[in-house]
Amino acid sequence: MSRSVPEWIGKTDDTPVPDRVKLRVFDKFEGICPKCTRELQPGEWECDHVVPLILGGENRETNLQPLCTDPCHSGKTALDVKLKARVERVKRRHVGLRKPSRFACSRNSKWKKKIDGSVVARR
Repeated sequence: MSRSVPEWIGKTDDTPVPDRVKLRVFDKFEGICPKCTRELQPGEWECDHVVPLILGGENRETNLQPLCTDPCHSGKTALDVKLKARVERVKRRHVGLRKPSRFACSRNSKWKKKIDGSVVARR
């Protein structure tokens, strides 16, 4: 009978996953990539967070999965970063934060263009 091992939880988001935990994750998925269902080869897979840390995922064993290095893990990471950027843009827009416009005579400029074409200083 095998002994029960407590779940590994990283102290911080930067805590690297220990090799013993990577081995347990590999065994849990039986050496198969859950994304492309290919058999994982030694040295060609990485532990990936199912829910990315940048999107609020936790650094714990139940949030890890083994993925192929090249097509699966790199593609998922790029998608996660893209999604995080979009979420951040929507959040900033919702709150009312935006970059100042660099166009001449915009609201952020000290000059104002009138309908007749003349340019005057804003008050």
